[in-house]
Amino acid sequence: MLAPGFRTRRSSSFIRFGALATLLVFAFWSFSSRAPTPQLLPLHKSQQQPSDSSDSIHPPPKKAVQQPLANDKPVQGPHPIDKLIHDGGKRHKEQLAKESHTLEDAAQAYRKRRGRHPPPGFDKWWDFAKQHNAIVVEEFWDQVYHDIDPFWGVPQPVIRKEAYSFEMSIHIRNGKANSTSDWFWTLIWLDMIRSIEHMVPDLDMPLNAMDEPRLVVPWEDINDYMTKGAESRKLWSAKEVVSDFQKLPTAGRHDRNVRIPFKRWEKTSPYWPIASRGCPPDSPARQAPLKDSFNEPPKIDMSNAEPHSYAGFVSNFTQSSEICHQPDLQGLNGLLINPISVSSTKILFPMFGGSKLAINNEILLPPPIYWQAEERFTGGEDNIQWHDKGSTVVWRGVATGGKNKPENWRGFHRHRFVSMLNSTKLTAAEKGTAKPENFVLPSEQYRLQAQAQGRLGDWVGEWSDAGFVDLMCSPSEDEGRCWYTDHYFAKVDGMDMHEQFAYKYVPDIDGNSFSGRYLGFLNSTSLPIKATLFREWHDSRLVPWVHFVPMDNRFQDFYGIMEYFRGYADTAGHDKAAEKIANAGKEWANKVLRKEDMQIYVLRLLLEYGRVIADDRDKMGWVDDALKDPSIEKTWESFNL
Repeated sequence: MLAPGFRTRRSSSFIRFGALATLLVFAFWSFSSRAPTPQLLPLHKSQQQPSDSSDSIHPPPKKAVQQPLANDKPVQGPHPIDKLIHDGGKRHKEQLAKESHTLEDAAQAYRKRRGRHPPPGFDKWWDFAKQHNAIVVEEFWDQVYHDIDPFWGVPQPVIRKEAYSFEMSIHIRNGKANSTSDWFWTLIWLDMIRSIEHMVPDLDMPLNAMDEPRLVVPWEDINDYMTKGAESRKLWSAKEVVSDFQKLPTAGRHDRNVRIPFKRWEKTSPYWPIASRGCPPDSPARQAPLKDSFNEPPKIDMSNAEPHSYAGFVSNFTQSSEICHQPDLQGLNGLLINPISVSSTKILFPMFGGSKLAINNEILLPPPIYWQAEERFTGGEDNIQWHDKGSTVVWRGVATGGKNKPENWRGFHRHRFVSMLNSTKLTAAEKGTAKPENFVLPSEQYRLQAQAQGRLGDWVGEWSDAGFVDLMCSPSEDEGRCWYTDHYFAKVDGMDMHEQFAYKYVPDIDGNSFSGRYLGFLNSTSLPIKATLFREWHDSRLVPWVHFVPMDNRFQDFYGIMEYFRGYADTAGHDKAAEKIANAGKEWANKVLRKEDMQIYVLRLLLEYGRVIADDRDKMGWVDDALKDPSIEKTWESFNL
């Protein structure tokens, strides 16, 4: 996740057609790009879930065609991306139509979506949000409930003891936040918590200091916790509701007789056997054989991407980041092949972190990088107008993603992406003079004109500028070189973020964990093209094809994305569409991804966490609206809980 010049480790560490034709296509295909919602956990039936997100879907594999195409004519009719942009815009409008404008509206939206009363302090949270001109759409906080809901099935004393007994924690008592840890991530998170501490109930927050997530509770256990927690989901009569948080003694001085499960911290690699246990037992990830060698060129095809794709392009970005229907990713991602560090447990306890895979069980906070807002991750405040930017793809980074070795580097995601932008390697693969070491030529479904004419390598060379600034050899070598990858990658000079923003297209690729550049890219007026396996706090707020361009983690769609936006030869591109998405991303980020929005998110999160650890949690809530107007209670019957 590091840009040039950064420390390589921390602790561990992407219409030119007739209107009639367009309308006809839209009428025949209704296929919506979705915002993140819980995918792997049992859902309360009033919550929304993408209709195409089943992890059990596993179509038969199709072989990718690697020969030049016979038909060099562009496809006639609307492009699939036209539809995806249209659907994204519709989705965003629907989202904005749900905005709450009063405290009472927000409370009712909460009850309808969550099946419980809002937590105590909800009125103070609302006041804080409106003081900072926040846009309040209830689904913006879906990640909070994905993270917290399993704990409704865990006894409260156990959660409390697990929390205060962890070695790296933030403790809040009587509106004051403190920590005994001086780790720099802890100090940044502590600074964030202290900005809202006066509104936060007593609680303890264990922190994950590693790049990599650490909790993978078996799907069966999470299912049990969710089932148990659902039993307490109820809209109690306002007169029965407990409206105050529980006061806690000094950390470590309560629940002494409570027994907590022993944690065995697993150190095994590859990570796939650990990660896949977070998937349903009948999922492809659990059923597929374990890959035992990574020494050969990876097998790449798009069959496992079909459940989250439309005509080869990502239509469900949330699902594209899940591994449960994509067993081939075990050999296509550095974290899943050989992470830098592994320290995982099957035990559910409240660990807070900055990012995770969909199968992990951490409670997400905004990452320290976003809160600290260092210029090396943001690129500064200067923005270059779109028409002044070079029409080029630029990517710089370190060869991170895991611990690459001579026998496994070919499957690493960053290595694959950089190779795919190497015009020399592409040309050799096209001509058959050399076999690709770690990529395949794109599938025929994209009908790329350059590929059909045998010019894919030349075409990519016209607009790509990607390379490693450090090959991260294992063991390390001087000057960022690496004996087993030097033949395939030339080390390039670094490029600061503000330099990258002089170009229109900025792919965003995971590193050891999430990419810390994403927020900077969104604020840049360049076009982020995003591929990731990681979840972050803000995912429910961003709409693919409206605020950024989504990309599959195999990267096969990247060439098609670039042909759509840049065009090819005499075929015009969609530069205005790219500009619109880039500007919309920046405008939206300035409304919903500000530091104030991070505070509002964390305050809502900690109110929920403060409730789930309390002895009276089942009846705790905020019901001042119903106490003031008892007729409100009658509306709850219509929520179909």
